[in-house]
Amino acid sequence: MPEISRFFGIVIHMYYREHGRPHFHAVYGEHKVVIDIATGEAISGKMPRRALGLIKEWYALHKVELADNALRANRREPLRKIDSLS
Repeated sequence: MPEISRFFGIVIHMYYREHGRPHFHAVYGEHKVVIDIATGEAISGKMPRRALGLIKEWYALHKVELADNALRANRREPLRKIDSLS
């Protein structure tokens, strides 16, 4: 599972072989959430409120890059790293 970003203990991943709406996975400790790239809404999983707020802040800054990576994953091309939230 390719890691595309990491910040404040949150790791962002995107898989190559997934179907459905373009999305990314965020992991923070034992918590996991799947976020829809088009809307920024959680599709599944749970995340502490503060961590989810950081993920959504990062998402807002990098939505275009996430959409590009989703297209790259669909074409089985290497994914690009995305800057962390600082």
